[in-house]
Amino acid sequence: MIKKMFLGALALGFFAASCSNDDDNVSSTQTLNLNLNGLEDLGANFVYEGWIIVNGSPVSTGTFTVDGSGALSSTSFQVDRTQLSSATAFVLSIEPAVDPDPAPADTKILNGDFSGDTANVATGIVGDFMGASGTFFLRTPTDETSGNNGNDENGIWFGTPGMPPTANLNLPNLPAGWAYEGWVVVDGVGPLTTGTFTDFGMADAAAPYSGPNPGPPVPGEDFFQNAPAGFTFPLDVRNRTIVISVEPVPDNSPAPFTLKPLLGTAGTETAPSTHNLSANLGSLPTGTVTR
Repeated sequence: MIKKMFLGALALGFFAASCSNDDDNVSSTQTLNLNLNGLEDLGANFVYEGWIIVNGSPVSTGTFTVDGSGALSSTSFQVDRTQLSSATAFVLSIEPAVDPDPAPADTKILNGDFSGDTANVATGIVGDFMGASGTFFLRTPTDETSGNNGNDENGIWFGTPGMPPTANLNLPNLPAGWAYEGWVVVDGVGPLTTGTFTDFGMADAAAPYSGPNPGPPVPGEDFFQNAPAGFTFPLDVRNRTIVISVEPVPDNSPAPFTLKPLLGTAGTETAPSTHNLSANLGSLPTGTVTR
């Protein structure tokens, strides 16, 4: 009897020790998985960085890059188990590749709240583009001295023609870190910028191609001078694809960014006729984040 009791106590002690060792071996981290679509290559100077929101504060989950085909360099990240389990949301930002600031940059591109172990992420942190729309017209005000010079097909302006033209872009005001940019796409050559802007009722940030006269109080461009390599000026914009993109600030790429909320085609009619821009929601990145 004594022997049996001793063996029973020994087995019980071994079981307890085994359970204790199992507890000690539980990892302090947990895997966060990203399934994101529509992101683009940021070049050598910038990376994407994920963040979970824990008790109202951002906690980095790590950085990654995206190649020319849209594939992420990493889709799984080890994150502190306790923090990940208590996270309420996920945010994705664009950061300098060499980043002295531990906080997220203003250029936050995706976000979503966790429901259970999944967060559906979208570009709502940049703006709500569901009802995006607008108009533009063809006119060359920077080349006119008096009246119409008969070359209105060489300029594009975003808004409604008038004296003066007025804003007519139905787009959200962007948060810090982002700006709009207009584009004319020349088939076989590439996109040509019309300038960056954040205010729909003011001229945009630059007019490198326009004529000598001031432009109207709306974003746009006349295409008369300083043609970039491969382009021929004056540029006839009729029948060309017109795009308004959302660009990160700072922006290290001369091409349109992946966010292109408005898209249209310039018809053959010049001002006072207008042409429509429609929502291009398929260009906006989306995805899911699971823990």
